[in-house]
Order: sequence, then structure tokens, then C-alpha cells
Amino acid sequence: MAKRDYYDVLGVAKNASEDDIKKAYRKLAMKYHPDRNQGDDAKTAEEKFKEAKEAYEMLSDAQKRAAYDQYGHAGVDPSMAGGGFRPGGPGADGFGGFAEAFGDIFGDIFGGGQGGRRGAGGQQVFRGSDLSYAMEITLEEAASGKETQIRIPSWDTCDTCHGSGAKPGTSPKTCSTCGGAGTVHMRQGFFSIQQTCPHCHGSGKIIPEPCTTCSGQGKIKRHKTLEVKIPAGIGEGMRIRSVGNGEPGTNGGPPGDLYIEIRIRQHDIFERDGDDLHCTVPVGLTTAALGGSIEVPTLNGKAEIELPEGTQHGKTFRLRGKGIKGVRSSYPGDLYCHVQVETPIKLTEHQRKLLKELDESFRKGGEKHSPNAKSWTDRVRDLFK
Repeated sequence: MAKRDYYDVLGVAKNASEDDIKKAYRKLAMKYHPDRNQGDDAKTAEEKFKEAKEAYEMLSDAQKRAAYDQYGHAGVDPSMAGGGFRPGGPGADGFGGFAEAFGDIFGDIFGGGQGGRRGAGGQQVFRGSDLSYAMEITLEEAASGKETQIRIPSWDTCDTCHGSGAKPGTSPKTCSTCGGAGTVHMRQGFFSIQQTCPHCHGSGKIIPEPCTTCSGQGKIKRHKTLEVKIPAGIGEGMRIRSVGNGEPGTNGGPPGDLYIEIRIRQHDIFERDGDDLHCTVPVGLTTAALGGSIEVPTLNGKAEIELPEGTQHGKTFRLRGKGIKGVRSSYPGDLYCHVQVETPIKLTEHQRKLLKELDESFRKGGEKHSPNAKSWTDRVRDLFK
């Protein structure tokens, strides 16, 4: 099938300017890009995309355009001796003007470059990496909040090379691979992808003689002290963000952030469940049987619980508002006190005698003293019927 006229493909006049050709190509490339055309139309869109790409590669190069204007397709056909162009092959700058135009479109479709943006000098700038710091605090500190200081690694400009990374008396050189841009264009099929230069790693500069103090980095690692405010009610695993205190950026890019992750030390008495607290309260046998007032701890002092006569092991008492007010809560949680009835140990002979007499008295009183025991006995009996 005969090829269509390149000007007709792009929809421009033969005297169209370079800007008009580029705009026309961008419009068609956006319309027929494979990622925007799926299903039954995918094959047709791909063919039109390739056709527009080839037309742009010819007409965006002044030498190829002149040959095409004079001889038509024969002037740029790769099978002809004087063609000098292979569709999809590199041009004078390695990939031709197509790479620049398509790189812009690639960014429009996928949301920008590969991890960086361009600075004022044309180099790619990269945001610094985020840092993580684990901080252990007590339950009391988590409940009430605190202000503290931490020491973290930081980077300062090297005093020897003043940030250039080069040995005093020398200077960095422009990277010959990317021409100082910090990026190169890689072709994969009919795609042209912009990537960080593998030679200078995005800096656009090569340092022939690195500074011996900073090993060519232009910065040295030190430590700095930060003031940290921990909000009241913070929970296990929550993070506090310290903006701009992460790793420094590259080529003038912004620094990353520092994330302080909270770890709450295990408490001797309380166990936290969200905004609620739980604790186990040992109660003597006689106190549980006779009832009475007992003291229980809270994070803010002591409180009293009135035990009813005959309190059983495992009974839970709820103290409203004695828990923790979380960072996103409107009111504090509750404190749950779980009764643990203790069996007496290391009895004297007299105490043994008294307990035996008491037990005999219970047995004579019948089932009214141990209602749970009767219920359990009945269930066991039913099980083995």
C-alpha cells in the first residue's frame, strides 16, 4: 500500500512551521496512543500512531524534510542509497527531534517524568528520600503527651569543596552522555522513554577529581537535634511527620520528610485497647465473699470499686472516663477492672481447721452457697447420660 503524504497525515500545509508540525503531531499522538485505545480499535489506532510518528520524524528534521519536499518518499526511503534514514533509528542527536516531542506527550499521559522534574538549568531534580525513626514511650506519656528531643542524621555542605564535590582547584565537568541534562532518551519499540542518565545519575555533571573530604558528594553527614511534640492520646504505630527533615534532594530538589513512628512500652498494670484500658485486680477470698470497697489504680491516681457480696472470679467493673482520650476522640475511653479471686496459700494448721469447718458449714447449707457448682454438675450429668 502506497504511503500517504506526510503533510496530509499530520494535517498541515507544506509551508507549516516547526511549531505547527509539532503541535499537530502531539494532537494525533495523544488521540491514537495505544494506552488510550483498547479493544476493537486498538490495531487501527496503533497503525495511525506509527504513521503520525513517522511523518513527524521526517518533517521535524530540516534535512529530511528538504529531501522529502524535493523527491517525495523516494528521497527518504531507507532502501534508497541517498535516504540516510531508518524509521525508528537514531538521528543526529541520538534519537532525533521525535524523542523530545514524544517525551512531552509521555509525560502528559502518564503524569510526568520518571521520579524527578526539571530545574531551572534543565537538569532533573529529585526529591530526597523519607526517613523513619522509631520512638518508644510509656503509656502515661502516650496518654498525656510530651515534648522531647531526638538526634537524627543530617547532611551539611562540605566545608572543603563548598558543595561542588570536586577537589579544591578543580571543577565538575558537564556529562558527555546526557550533555548536562541529567536524562537520556531510551527507545523501546515505537516508544521513547526518558530515563536518568546512568553515567552522572541525574546530576548532569561528572567529577574527575572528587573531594577527599566528602568523596565527591558535596555534603557530609552529621547529626542534628529536633524538638518533637507528641500529642496526647497517640496510639501504637501512629506516625508524626516532620516536614523537610528527611534526606536532602538532588540537584536542588526538595528534601524528604522524617516520620517518627511511635512504639508504646508494655505497662506493668494496664493493657490498652483503643481508648479503653484493662487491668486485673486481685481480690481475697473473704473480700469477694463478704463484699466491700477496694482501691484500684488509674492513670491519674486511685479510684474505688464497691464489691457486692459474693463477687465471683472474672467479674468485670467498668469505670467510665478513666481510659485514654485518643487524638481523634471527643471523650476518653473507659477502664475495665477484671476481678481475680485469689485462693489462700501457705495456710497454718489453725487456718486449715477453720477452712474445713467453713466448708462443712457450706455443705450443710446446701446448694444455695454454690449455685454455679450445681449448674455445672447438672451439665456434666446430662453429658454422660
